Amino acid sequence: MSKWKNFPHDTSPFIFDGDNLRETWPDLHHGDCVVFPDADWVGHCLGQAPDAAPESFDGDTSALAAVIQDAWRSFHAGDFHRATVLAGQCGQLAHAAANKAEGIYATYLEPDETLQQKHYLSAIARAETAIQFLPDDPNSHYFHAFNLGRYSQSISVIKALSQGVGGKIHSSLQAALELEPNHAEAHTAMGMYHAEIINKVGKMIGKMTYGASERKALQHFDRALELTPESPIAHIEYGNGLYLLFEDDRLDEVTDLYVRATELQARDAMEKLDVEAALAEME
Repeated sequence: MSKWKNFPHDTSPFIFDGDNLRETWPDLHHGDCVVFPDADWVGHCLGQAPDAAPESFDGDTSALAAVIQDAWRSFHAGDFHRATVLAGQCGQLAHAAANKAEGIYATYLEPDETLQQKHYLSAIARAETAIQFLPDDPNSHYFHAFNLGRYSQSISVIKALSQGVGGKIHSSLQAALELEPNHAEAHTAMGMYHAEIINKVGKMIGKMTYGASERKALQHFDRALELTPESPIAHIEYGNGLYLLFEDDRLDEVTDLYVRATELQARDAMEKLDVEAALAEME
């Protein structure tokens, strides 16, 4: 794959050296519910799924945890390529860092549509492997759905539905939410799932064929905002979902959600990209 583009903004506010990562972790990961990957967590995971370790693992859980933490440091600082490379050294234990990094990179920084889709497909394949090794990790399922959703948008939602992608997204989001009901990003994604289907095929077919409804979309969006009121993407996607469902009839609410997103303080590189995307939409 071609050279990855650099994060185009100042990274200094998003450097989490040493213990700063652990201290800031609850705010950084309130939306995706990823557990801080210390040595105890690594040991617990490998006790449940020993085959999830990298082939080079020598039993040093502290050393493996340090690499996983560095993958996340790279993600939060906008070095999405390094995050993916480091995560790849950790077997399946850093799948979330790799799949979030590659998905966010493709969404915001890769201008070539063909390469963008290759990134999504790479993350989807990685997530499918993670589901095999770590089926009880909600983020194995969530990042499968996240990248499938982005991929479907890149090829057109209608085409994706005809290929059966919609059912896969729904199943993975359901699995994520059953394992972690407070997964705000999964609630946002589920809201978008319902909204996009209704927008593309209508209420009746959406409900009969895919179980989609306006009520469910709004419930998931509301829950995401309740869980993460300081998340730019929760506001942005709620606005996008409202527009898909109601178009100009609720444009004032859409605008208010976008304005709120632009007013929030970005806590890492991903949120900086979210805020900048909202600002660009309002120009």
